[in-house]
Amino acid sequence: MPQNIYDNVAFFDLYSQLDRSVQGLSGAPEWPALQSYLPPMEHLRVLDLGCGFGWFSRWAADAGAASVLGVDLSERMLSRARSEESDGSIEYLKADLDSIELAPDRFDLVFSSLALHYVKDLASLFNKIHRSLRGNGRLVFSVEHPILLAPSDPGWKKLESGSTIWPLDGYLDEGPRTVNWLVNGVVKEHRTVASYLNLLIGSGYLLRALEEWGPSQAQIMEHPEWSLERNRPYFLLVSAQRGQDSVA
Repeated sequence: MPQNIYDNVAFFDLYSQLDRSVQGLSGAPEWPALQSYLPPMEHLRVLDLGCGFGWFSRWAADAGAASVLGVDLSERMLSRARSEESDGSIEYLKADLDSIELAPDRFDLVFSSLALHYVKDLASLFNKIHRSLRGNGRLVFSVEHPILLAPSDPGWKKLESGSTIWPLDGYLDEGPRTVNWLVNGVVKEHRTVASYLNLLIGSGYLLRALEEWGPSQAQIMEHPEWSLERNRPYFLLVSAQRGQDSVA
C-alpha cells in the first residue's frame, strides 16, 4: 500500500501552512518556468496527477480547458480541492498513481507538480500516460531534484580549494528514501536525472524541455533567504511530447 502521508493529520496541518498551500501557484517559485512549458489551455482535455488542493486544475479550467480531471490519493487534499471548486467544471478522483488506469486517447495534456517522486513504478505510469495522450499530447511535470534525496550532510562543506560542495550519499543507488520533511518518516522514491529521461524515452516520448530549476537573481532580490538555492537545483522540470510509435 502507498504511504499516503498527506492524510497524516500532523503532516497535513504543516503542509497547509506552506506558501504554495496558502497562495497557490503564485506561492510556488518554480511556477513561472513550469507554466512556460504549457500549451494554450483552450479546448484541451487536461489530467492533473497529484492535484493536491486543485490549484492547477482550477487554473486550467479558468484558462479555457474543455475538461479537467484532478487525481490524488489523499482524501484530505481532495476535500479541500472540492471545497474550492464552485462551478462543477472539474472532476476529482481518488486514486493511487502506482495503480491508476487511464483510458486511451483521452487527454491532450497531463500535468503533475511534485508528485511523481512518490511513485514506485514510474515506468508503468509513463506508459499509461503515453497511451492516454491524444495526437501530439504533452506531459509536463516537476519533481524534487534527485540531489535532494541523496544528501549525506545537512549543510554545505568547504574544500581546501575554497569551493563549496553539497556532499552526496549514494546518488546512483536508486530506490525508496526516508526523509524528515514536516514530519518524520516521509518515503520518497529516489532516481537519477538519467533515469527520469530514460524512462520517458523508453515509453516513447520526445523530450521538449528539461530544467534543473533554481531561483533567479530577481527572485533572490525579493527573497534573500533563497540565495542558498543557487548552489544546487531544487526542482527538476520536464516537458515531453507523445511520440507516434506505439508503446507496449
